[in-house]
Amino acid sequence: MKANIHPNYYQVTVTCTSCGNTFETGSTLKEMRVDTCSNCHPFYTGQQKFVQATGRVERFKRRLAKKTQ
Repeated sequence: MKANIHPNYYQVTVTCTSCGNTFETGSTLKEMRVDTCSNCHPFYTGQQKFVQATGRVERFKRRLAKKTQ
């Protein structure tokens, strides 16, 4: 292998911006932040959150009602 061409490898703390969970991993980055982690991701927790879905469904029903009238 060639010398001095490989990036530095660091032990970093990954921080989840959604739930605040932190865990250690190795990376070439010095700091990592993620939007969702295994602690708050719906696939791993089994709980899905539909925050915007209710507004979308109501808006669709209003448009449909206007077309039928």
